[in-house]
Amino acid sequence: MASLRASDYQWRMTGTSPSISQAPAIGGLIQRWRKGRRLSQLDLALESGISARHLSFIETGRTRPSRDMVLRLCGVLAVPLRDRNNLLLAAGFAPVYRETALDAPEMAEIISAVRMILRRHEPYPAVAFDVGWDIVMANTAYAGMVNALLPAGHAQLPALALVEKPRPNILRMLCRPEGARNLLANWEETTRAVLARARREVLRDGDAGRRALLAEVSAYPGVPGPDPRELDGAQVGLVVPVEIRTSAGTQRLLSTIATLGTAEDITLQELRIESFHPVEDAAA
Repeated sequence: MASLRASDYQWRMTGTSPSISQAPAIGGLIQRWRKGRRLSQLDLALESGISARHLSFIETGRTRPSRDMVLRLCGVLAVPLRDRNNLLLAAGFAPVYRETALDAPEMAEIISAVRMILRRHEPYPAVAFDVGWDIVMANTAYAGMVNALLPAGHAQLPALALVEKPRPNILRMLCRPEGARNLLANWEETTRAVLARARREVLRDGDAGRRALLAEVSAYPGVPGPDPRELDGAQVGLVVPVEIRTSAGTQRLLSTIATLGTAEDITLQELRIESFHPVEDAAA
């Protein structure tokens, strides 16, 4: 594997040979990530231990970075593992980070840990979802809410079990007309905040699948567009409570999203765990 070239890797994975015109320019990709992190060339150069002149040559294509240099710049820019593989391919090197299926035997301990985290958050809702906003696992409280939103005849979401594909998608459930609109008292406000976060993620990595999903859900009737302040780069509110209608009245919850910060596997790094917490004693 050490001598496997990027072109060999793409041919084996897709059966096609990449052309020079199809390959993205590594310098342009590094520049995009740098600007996305709001760093100057000098800032990134200093953090990376190289000269600003060297970095400029890399970004303009005058210098082809080594494999170690690509990984060094990715580390400073906090580039996600999936995108690090893409940058390595663009530079002519083989990917180094693996992507393991959640139902693979070696993932058993991780799945057990996620199950424990979700169970211990009960009776409050908690859910684990992947980079495409598909539900991977939910605790009893969250599964109950999802099952109330699923179309008639749809398979029920199991509690505290790895969800089989195709998995329910959080963005679709939130945005489709027959979804969460009746469940959430502040549906428009919540939807706008969630889609703003999704847009930031898509702009950062440019994933075509997630971009298509975002376009799909944004086109549903009544889905709110971006807040004008968001388009101007301004901060739009510190937090947006989720107001859920229940038989006991409207309950206000705040959510937090956790990631596996030390993960060296693409699947694990992209896993998110969202937990909901009561704002007031009555909600608790």
